[in-house]
Amino acid sequence: MIPSPSSLRATTRELVGGLPRAYWALWVGLLVNRVGSFVVPFLALYLTRERGLSVAEAGGLVSLWGLGAIGAGPVSGVVADRLGRRAALFVSLLGGAALTMALGFVSAPALLGPLVFGVGFIGEIYRPASHAVVADVVPPENRVRAFGLLYWAVNLGVAVGLALAGLMASVSYVLLFVGDGLTSLVFAWVVWRFVPETRPASNPETVREVLRGLVLPLRDRVYLPFLVLHVVIATVFFQFQLTLPVDMTEHGISPTGYGLLMALNGAIIVVLQPLAARWIASRDPGRIMAAGCALIGLGFGMNALHHTVGWYALAIVVWTVGEIAYLPVISTVPAELAPEAVRGRYQGAYSLAWSVAAFVAPALGAWGLARFGAGGVWGACLVAGLVVAAGQLVAGPARRRRLAEIRTMRGGEPLPGAGTLSGTVAP
Repeated sequence: MIPSPSSLRATTRELVGGLPRAYWALWVGLLVNRVGSFVVPFLALYLTRERGLSVAEAGGLVSLWGLGAIGAGPVSGVVADRLGRRAALFVSLLGGAALTMALGFVSAPALLGPLVFGVGFIGEIYRPASHAVVADVVPPENRVRAFGLLYWAVNLGVAVGLALAGLMASVSYVLLFVGDGLTSLVFAWVVWRFVPETRPASNPETVREVLRGLVLPLRDRVYLPFLVLHVVIATVFFQFQLTLPVDMTEHGISPTGYGLLMALNGAIIVVLQPLAARWIASRDPGRIMAAGCALIGLGFGMNALHHTVGWYALAIVVWTVGEIAYLPVISTVPAELAPEAVRGRYQGAYSLAWSVAAFVAPALGAWGLARFGAGGVWGACLVAGLVVAAGQLVAGPARRRRLAEIRTMRGGEPLPGAGTLSGTVAP
């Protein structure tokens, strides 16, 4: 049965209605920026093919990107909370664009490491700040939907960007670096024109208070297990940066083929995530996240069995379905559990968890390839996914109790994303 026009309008309003202009400006900026996400997915291939580095050397350099990103999360949280969201966004987008484009023209090995580190550090500061803007401007009852739409836009951009990047790399890797930098500049222009400062008013902090706020998320007994579990599964997820392209290349798949296969990930998310959002929100979040982690581990583990294009594509489908279940739910946790005054720092700690995984994953993958071969790495991914799935089931009740406590302290008012974490549809 074909839906009526009125039914389609109602569905569209339910999906995208009621969100402020600043949110949509950020949404557009992130979409453009992710279309230009050319460099990081192809960095390992660039370093091995164009610069002649070994897999181990490339793994070390890619890990420097992750090391830089580790510092970006906490720094972004402090800047966003004390100086403002716009300040953090401008520093990241303008500085990251300059460093990314410079990396494409540098040939001296001594400069590659500092530039890769700089791209990871400066270029990733925007993430916690942008998420803090969403938490600032979107009402609590709409945050789950807003983060879901943001996740959808990012993956739409990545799907298009990876397909373009594969074609561009076949012409010149320099195009990847220039294109990536230009899209960051476009994002900066969007912020300048359409995103106002959204930082809540707060009292000045001493240096000691700033440092205490910096470590507050890491002292949170409910939030810390969430971060640790996320680091482990994100380390599995980030094997697409080095282990997967190296494994595909060894089995005869070209950079263009790798780009198209990875674009499949984003295409599946673009199609399925909006359809799955309501179903996911109505289920117990601990079980949904556990199922997602298990599927991510299974999808990467499948790469040990066969090495054809079709099998790689099937494995991508499996871990992408896991990603669809896991990431939209997990992305709401920092906004839900963070005190308003340190919202940026909780987002920074969440970004830190991603960055630790991004730092560990390439070096760990390169070491695993050299020591145990690709089969050993993929087997470890399967085991890690199942262990984290079990951990999510164990940690879920503690998060629900914390949210119940917060609800009581706030007089029973609806919590940001409480519907997602309590297993009921948010109002």
